[in-house]
Amino acid sequence: MNDKKNIFQKILSKKINANIIYQDKLVTAFDDIHPQSPIHILIIPNTFISTLNDINKNHELLLGRMILVSSKLAKKKCISNNGYRIIINCNTHGCQTIFYLHMHLLGGRQGTKNFF
Repeated sequence: MNDKKNIFQKILSKKINANIIYQDKLVTAFDDIHPQSPIHILIIPNTFISTLNDINKNHELLLGRMILVSSKLAKKKCISNNGYRIIINCNTHGCQTIFYLHMHLLGGRQGTKNFF
C-alpha cells in the first residue's frame, strides 16, 4: 500500500483540507466528511498504521491517547452525558474502507444496537 496516496496522510501533510478540531504530537481529530450521526469525528494517529492488526506494544501510549482524546471531544461536543460510540473497523469484513488506523467518535442521537 502506498500511504502517500492515503487521504488521511494527505490531511496530515495539509495537501487536503479538513476541519481539524484537535491535534497534538500523537493524534489528529477532524470531522468526517460523510457523517453517520450529528457528531462524527475521526481520530487518527499522526504516524501511519494500516490496521488494528498492525499495532504492537510500542503503540500503547498512542492507542490510549486516541481513547482519551475521544472522551475529551465527547465532553467538548456535549455528548458525554447522553452517550456516544467509538468504533475502530479492521479490514474488509470489519468495514474498514481506508487502510489507515482510525477511530470513529459518533454521537448526538440515539444509536442502534445493530451495526453489522
